[in-house]
Amino acid sequence: MRSMKAVRREATSAQEARAPTSRRAAPRDPEPLFDADLFDLPQAMRWREWMGRVEAAIFASPAPVTREALAKLVGRDCNFDDLISDIRDDLRARPYDLVHVAGGYQLRTKARYAHAIRLLGSGARDVGPPQLTPTELLTVTAIAYLQPATRAELSQFAGREISRDVIGRLRELDLIAAGPRAPMPGAPYAYVTTKRFLEVFGFASLRDLPDIEKLEDAGLLQRPAVEIELDGVFGIGDEDAVEGADELEDD
Repeated sequence: MRSMKAVRREATSAQEARAPTSRRAAPRDPEPLFDADLFDLPQAMRWREWMGRVEAAIFASPAPVTREALAKLVGRDCNFDDLISDIRDDLRARPYDLVHVAGGYQLRTKARYAHAIRLLGSGARDVGPPQLTPTELLTVTAIAYLQPATRAELSQFAGREISRDVIGRLRELDLIAAGPRAPMPGAPYAYVTTKRFLEVFGFASLRDLPDIEKLEDAGLLQRPAVEIELDGVFGIGDEDAVEGADELEDD
């Protein structure tokens, strides 16, 4: 008579023989390939889908989205400029615009709704340029045109000392950054504008700055006697002007 141990060993061996030699996880469905061309759709539907993709990507991004990135979302035969133009046409009745700033595309609330957004105080991103004192505005304007520029050079240009507090405020707003050290005694930092500067003031690149010779001819880049006229250089209108702009700040 076989012992109970022998019976159990035989039962276990039989179960192991019936079991698969290896356990493999069920294969996962691969991620579907992104279809940029959409050849299976009629042309009109394809165009509307491309428009939706591009607008959605821009809407979801906290920063301007480059043309190169957006081109990945549409077909090879898509005329990207026409697509952007059609999106802008669609937005004419909406409270925001599609703009080209800082090397990319961004959706921005129209200026006439700025007060409503600020009044709500919902934590939404600041609308339009920040409130700058006349000296701060003069300084960031000078840096935009003269960069890289040291604080001493900016003071010489302004005809008055540009304080470290002014530089610090502009850096805090991410409108300027420290660039290369100047080749002069003490090797002071020279300052440059940032991508945020382009975004805030609505420039696609520094090439879009108003012509410096025309500004000089108009007296807008001369000494502080006309300092407050710089409000118009970067498109800051009356509603964006700083209160008390008729009095220059003492640093």
